[in-house]
Amino acid sequence: MGNISVSIPDNLKQKIISIEEVNWSAVARGAFEEKIRQIEFLRKINNRSKLTEKDAKVISDKINISMAKKFRKM
Repeated sequence: MGNISVSIPDNLKQKIISIEEVNWSAVARGAFEEKIRQIEFLRKINNRSKLTEKDAKVISDKINISMAKKFRKM
């Protein structure tokens, strides 16, 4: 099995060290695997998409406006 080095803030390292009963390597592996699944899924959708970048921007703008209106009402 390969090794990888990850930099984390000192305060996070101290918290990790203080919780000995967790297999942090397994936690990190799981997080890496989940992120890879998400990226592969998005790439698959992107490869099948017929939308242009302009089309995506228009849709994104409409969603943002709609969400802003929804949250202003709250």
